[in-house]
Amino acid sequence: MKLSAKQIEFLKNCSHRWNFKGGAVRSGKTFLDFHRVIPMRIWERRGKAGLVVLIGVSRGTVERNVLAPMRDVFGPRCVGLTGADGFVTLFGEKCCVMGAGNAGQVPKIRGASLKYCYGDEVADWNQEVFELLKSRLDREYSCFDGTFNPQHPGHWLKSFLDSCADLYCQTYSLDDNPFLPVSFRENLKKEYAGTVFYDRYILGKWTLAEGLVYPMFREQLHVVDAVPGAAARFGKWYIAVDYGTVNPTAAGLWCVWQDQAWMSNEYYYDSRKFLKRRTDEEHYAQIEKLAGNTKIERIIVDPSAASFKETIRRHGRFAVWDADNRVLDGIRLTGSLLQNQKIKFCRCCHGLLDEFYAYRWDLNAPNDAVIKEFDHGMDQMRYLAATVLAKQLRFAKNLERR
Repeated sequence: MKLSAKQIEFLKNCSHRWNFKGGAVRSGKTFLDFHRVIPMRIWERRGKAGLVVLIGVSRGTVERNVLAPMRDVFGPRCVGLTGADGFVTLFGEKCCVMGAGNAGQVPKIRGASLKYCYGDEVADWNQEVFELLKSRLDREYSCFDGTFNPQHPGHWLKSFLDSCADLYCQTYSLDDNPFLPVSFRENLKKEYAGTVFYDRYILGKWTLAEGLVYPMFREQLHVVDAVPGAAARFGKWYIAVDYGTVNPTAAGLWCVWQDQAWMSNEYYYDSRKFLKRRTDEEHYAQIEKLAGNTKIERIIVDPSAASFKETIRRHGRFAVWDADNRVLDGIRLTGSLLQNQKIKFCRCCHGLLDEFYAYRWDLNAPNDAVIKEFDHGMDQMRYLAATVLAKQLRFAKNLERR
C-alpha cells in the first residue's frame, strides 16, 4: 500500500496520548487509519487490560466510514459484523462501537477503562461524550486516534487542540492526497468554491462562517423563464413547504429531472405583512392552487409542522414526506448544487429570489448558525435538495460504480 508524505509523517509522530488528523475531505485521513493505525493499535495492546472503543457520530457512520472499508481490506474473518449489543470483533479483539451525536451516549462509557479509542468525525460529536472520554483513557498505555473536518474557530474541539494536552495534530488539505484523480479534486473545489466550506473542506482551515450563505447565487446563471420542455415532460414534480404561523409560509413547486431541479412557481404568505394569519385549511387551499393539475409525487414538509401535515393527509390528494431538516448538511449540499447550476428558479419566484440577498450567517452565534430571518424560501429549497436531490445524487453515484 502506497502512502502519501503526509500519512508517513503521521505514522512517525503519532506516539502521543491524543493523535488527530484534521482537515479536508477525501485527503487520506481515514484511509490511513483503517489500513494501518487501528490494526496497529489493537495489536500493540493485545492481552492488556481495558476496552477498545470505536466512536463516531452514530454506529452507522462508524460502519460506513471505518468498518466496511476495513472489511474490504482485511476480510470478514479479521473484521466482523457489529452485533445488536454494539460489539464487533477486530483481529480477535472484542471492541465496542458507539455513537457520540448526543449526550445520551455518555452512560455507555461511564465507569469503563479504555486502552484504546478511535474517533471518527470528532468535531461533530456531543462535547459531553468527549469530556468523559478524557477520564476513561486511564491506563499508562491508553491512547486516542481521531479524525475531524474543521468547523468554526470557537468550536470546543479547537480549544482542546490548542491546549497543552499531550497531543499531536496534523492538518490536511485536499491536495495532500496525491492518489485522488486531478479531475475529482478540481470538481470538488468547484463545488465548494465561494463558500465557507471551501476553506474548511478543501484547505482544512478552522474558518468563521460569515456573510451571505449562498454567495454563488447569480441571477444570470440561476434564473430562467421556464422549466425546460424535456424536464417538464419527463421529470417528477414535488412541492416543498416551510410552514409558519406567525412567520411566513413558503412553498415551492419543483420539477426534478435526473440530478437537476427547477422551481417553477411559489406560494409565499407573510401574515405580518398582511396583518392576518391563515389557518391550515387556508394554506392547504393555496397549495392545491399551486399544484393545479400537475401530478405531485410528494409534498415535503418540515417535520415539526404536525397539524399542517395532518391537514394535507386528511384531504387525501397528496402524499407527505418529512423533510430532512439537518441545517448545515442541507446548506452544504444546496450550496454545492447552486455552484454547479443544478438548481434553477423561474422569474416569478420573487419571494425566494429576494431572500438570496438577505440570508446570512449569524456572527453572534457561538457555533455555525444562520440568522432566522428571510429564510423561509431558503428552507423549503433546502428541504427539496436534502430530501429529494440527495437521493438522486446517491443513485447516480451508485450507477457510476457499477
